[in-house]
Amino acid sequence: MVRFFKILFPAVCLSLLSCNLQQDDVSDIVSGHVIHFTEPPQVIPAQCSVDAPLLGNGYTGVALSGTPDNFVFRFARNDFWRLKSSYNDSFPLVLGKVTMAVPELEGASYHVEQHLYDARTLARFRKDDAAVSCEVFVAAEDDVMVAEIVNEGKEAIKGTLTLALPGEEETDGEQHFADVREDGTTDDGIRYVSRACRESVDIPTKAAVAMKAEGCQGGSFFLEPGDGVTVVCAFSSNFKSEDCLETVIGKAGACDDGMLSEVRKAHRQWWHDYWEKSYVDISDPVIELQYYRSLYGLACASRDKDFPPAIFGTWITKEQPWWFGDYHLNYNHMAPYYGLYSADRIEQADPYYAPLLAMIPRGRYYSEQITGIPDGIMLPVGIGPLGIETTRQSAFIEEHMPQWIEQGNVEKGGVFWGQKSNSAYAVANMSMQFYRTWDEDFARKVYPFVKGVADFWENYLTLEGDRYVIYNDAIHEGTVGTKNPIASLGLVRMVFDTACDMSGLLGEDEERRPVWKERRDRLADYPLQERNGKTVFRYTEKGTDWWRDNTLGIQHIYPAGQIGLASDPELREIALNTLEELSRWDDFNGTNSFYPAAVRLGYQADSILMHLHEYSLNTYPNGFQYDNPHGIENLSTVPNTINEMLCMGHQDIVRVFPVWPRTEDAKFHNVRVEGAFLVSSSLKDGQIEEVVLYSEKGRNLTLQNPWPGKEVAIKGPGKSGSTAQGEMIHMNTEPGGKYVFRPAR
Repeated sequence: MVRFFKILFPAVCLSLLSCNLQQDDVSDIVSGHVIHFTEPPQVIPAQCSVDAPLLGNGYTGVALSGTPDNFVFRFARNDFWRLKSSYNDSFPLVLGKVTMAVPELEGASYHVEQHLYDARTLARFRKDDAAVSCEVFVAAEDDVMVAEIVNEGKEAIKGTLTLALPGEEETDGEQHFADVREDGTTDDGIRYVSRACRESVDIPTKAAVAMKAEGCQGGSFFLEPGDGVTVVCAFSSNFKSEDCLETVIGKAGACDDGMLSEVRKAHRQWWHDYWEKSYVDISDPVIELQYYRSLYGLACASRDKDFPPAIFGTWITKEQPWWFGDYHLNYNHMAPYYGLYSADRIEQADPYYAPLLAMIPRGRYYSEQITGIPDGIMLPVGIGPLGIETTRQSAFIEEHMPQWIEQGNVEKGGVFWGQKSNSAYAVANMSMQFYRTWDEDFARKVYPFVKGVADFWENYLTLEGDRYVIYNDAIHEGTVGTKNPIASLGLVRMVFDTACDMSGLLGEDEERRPVWKERRDRLADYPLQERNGKTVFRYTEKGTDWWRDNTLGIQHIYPAGQIGLASDPELREIALNTLEELSRWDDFNGTNSFYPAAVRLGYQADSILMHLHEYSLNTYPNGFQYDNPHGIENLSTVPNTINEMLCMGHQDIVRVFPVWPRTEDAKFHNVRVEGAFLVSSSLKDGQIEEVVLYSEKGRNLTLQNPWPGKEVAIKGPGKSGSTAQGEMIHMNTEPGGKYVFRPAR
């Protein structure tokens, strides 16, 4: 008997904490948010992000498109790419599609709703007495899609189900590449397709789909009122099974009623557990919908530890997507994951690291060849999975973009756009996860990368007088030759801090720490300028002073994390001036940095929420921003911003409701902050009711007193009957300890 492929993940279970958040709260909160699509999507197929209903399990993605009479399920996978280290030659591929054709539904009404809590999508189409429903989900624990098609009308209907490989609609890019295709039907009626890239690639790839449709003969179905058809599509690739085509045929064939019952049960349980990890309850339903819609999208897109989703997620619907759909290292690959750390969705963040660790050898090559630093890591702008470099110099560049080489944007075969900061930027997410978990296994996994980047910057910096400066590091793509770009000044500080703390936890490279600390402490100050009568940051010390768009002027604040509520007041005032001067609340690039930077600085909470409300309205129903092709990177903006407004652990101080209007009731459960603390609390009628903190690693805690001027009662391991007072509460914690803080009576 063919057994189902199980998607495995580490089981982590924490008992629910108190603070007026009951177990049924998350079900009530998330179930209250349903995504509605009232017309067929228009931006699909597309070489960028789409406006369609989206489904997935972190391995396979499904985008729904078409009209009621020709309803289309479009398939792609995180691990199905054309893999070649060459510009214009590597990108994620389209796998195939299923079309449900029902001629009677031409011109029918269209309604698709997606239930976030159990990741179930329901489509309903109606025209006079003809009506069809289709309930579909992509199984969280099995690599299959299940669709239940039911005749809900008053008359019989007929239709067809067709599984097909991509056609001209999906593959009519500027250049066609050879692939190997198979399609057919087994003796027991299972339809299958597969696609492989074997020629002129560095790593061969293959993926397959098999479809079984109970109640469907030869691809056709005839349904009396109340009758239905069950469709199962099974997926795999050469990275998941030795013979992926044989695997999917066997998997689809094994789908009987009993097996599907188990698949549904496991699917519901996974999503139940996913939502229980952490959650918020706020008074703005528009922002809250975008909060959960974003976490839903990231759960659908990101679980494969070896293959993170591309720029546009797992929903590749047209080949040669923009920017080759790759992992862009000057912020696009990092940004989708920002909100996952505070939301305690570490499993969804884990795929981020694999392509970076695989690029260590190439990073060392560029470091030595371009800068003469043998042990450093210096990465180009674009990479793919498994060590593939999507932007490597190619005949295409030499023929069509020779100016890139002439202008210095290509160095030793790599496209850098003059930027040395890509590897430092890559450390940002490693740093976020490290400080929020203090997980030794994680630190050991990423430390070789962090150390290599620290080694690069230790040797690349130039000592001028009593300060270290950065030369020839572009702040913006193509601004070759600038000095002291502000983003790099923040990122390099972050790299040295992270390298010191990681090496300390691991007990390695003790002799390196004083050197890294010395470089960090003597790094040049952030450049300044005057604009509109106020002192603000300058983009570089010499070179570009300002930019008409993007958020590079505040990325030393976030994600580099170098300025916050505990920073020097004068520096913080300059940062706030810069934030207001930029005012990039709806920028094409980098709102995912701008909003959390505003929170870190303590910008007016009402203003942040007002802008965030508008931002959350400026989306397609699936949560992607209107007229912004950047896809999943913007799914971090709302969760990250809201979590930091409700609970912040920045600069080693846990602050509860630090940037939140006291007029707005709110609750949050298990927000993860620096120090490996999970925090829960509630605000009602302007008063914080209690704070519950779970300490994973037993690290020392500094908690800003939630009740200024009042004595605080503390309950927890070794703290029975304890009280504290003052602005800051300093205490040790025990690993696994749960601590409850309330105003002393």
